[in-house]
Amino acid sequence: MNVLVINCGSSSLKYQLINSDTETVIAKGLCERIGIDGRLTYQKAGLDKEVTEAAMPTHKQAIQLVLDALVNEKTGAIKSLSEIDAVGHRVVHGGEKFASSTLLTDEVLKVVEECNDLAPLHNPANLIGIRACQELMPNVPMVGVFDTAFHQTMPDVAYMYGLPYEYYEKYKIRRYGFHGTSHSFVSKRVAELVGRPYEDMKIIVCHLGNGASVCAVDHGKSVDTSMGLTPLEGLIMGTRSGDIDPSIIEFIAQKENLSLAEVMNVLNKKSGIAGMSEVSSDFRDLLAASREGNEKARLAIDAFAYRVAKYIGAYTAAMNGVDAIAFTAGLGENNAMVRGKILSHFGYLGVKVDDARNEKAAGVESVISADDSKVICLAVPTNEELAICRETVALVK
Repeated sequence: MNVLVINCGSSSLKYQLINSDTETVIAKGLCERIGIDGRLTYQKAGLDKEVTEAAMPTHKQAIQLVLDALVNEKTGAIKSLSEIDAVGHRVVHGGEKFASSTLLTDEVLKVVEECNDLAPLHNPANLIGIRACQELMPNVPMVGVFDTAFHQTMPDVAYMYGLPYEYYEKYKIRRYGFHGTSHSFVSKRVAELVGRPYEDMKIIVCHLGNGASVCAVDHGKSVDTSMGLTPLEGLIMGTRSGDIDPSIIEFIAQKENLSLAEVMNVLNKKSGIAGMSEVSSDFRDLLAASREGNEKARLAIDAFAYRVAKYIGAYTAAMNGVDAIAFTAGLGENNAMVRGKILSHFGYLGVKVDDARNEKAAGVESVISADDSKVICLAVPTNEELAICRETVALVK
């Protein structure tokens, strides 16, 4: 069957049409600048990318343009929309309501909407995309795959904050975690690559990109993860601060005469490696600056790696051991130097990095540890679209 995977952002939309039988991508692309002017990128498998400037005042027009491209007489991947058997939607926040993917009914969408306060930048955009697809493809089953669902197996000691309990009861303030689709996909793939049962392994997955998180997967279940109520908690990221002393918020507000919203904007969009380095949120720029002697860039790289190492150490303790450490997402899959810096902290665990393997690992599945390493270390490209496709097929078949 053919599954259209949709990932809606506030002003963008990623899509892939996947043949679930062969798990091959038939076509893929991106809609950008929705609500501004609009740009569609479309690529049928085996052909070059096509870029079209087109008005996209809303996500509905963006999705219509995607569907038109898919059935285009010359470069379309399918002859008619009847060849799309299901649509899988990424939904960022499902709160405590969804511990697994689910068919999207009107009742389910109302519950998703109730989670908007927990992800005000993401969930509304996700819902717009879902409703646009429902309107344009009214008879095609729709499935919601939640970023937070994989982490609903965390025990209460891991997800509760040291706040008055009434805030949890009234507002559901707790750790939810994100990147769940990626952590689930990569951890399962690790077990396949090392030839061991998933349910018998202790795996730590490091999803390292502009947004970054670490997850402890114990015997097939997420038992802790670094992001919290929102994606701001945890690692130092591209522009997000990660863990800080909460009193810093009041301190900055008073010293800089900023509102709460303005301080939160600083923490989300002007901090992380971009703020620390005063260079860029892109590690490629930081590495170039560091090689030229930029001390702030060097500091940002080292601080990032140190924070990841701290979380790996913490999650090793939480699981009372670790069998495998996996790196994924743009930085994790491609940056040998950062992986090496992180793993240099774990000699006490018997971790041994094979430098040659680590250097060669770029965007491909690779073991980067030595044969005699007590913990196997890997680079594993994530594939959230394929994971969403698989979840969708499991529900609609």
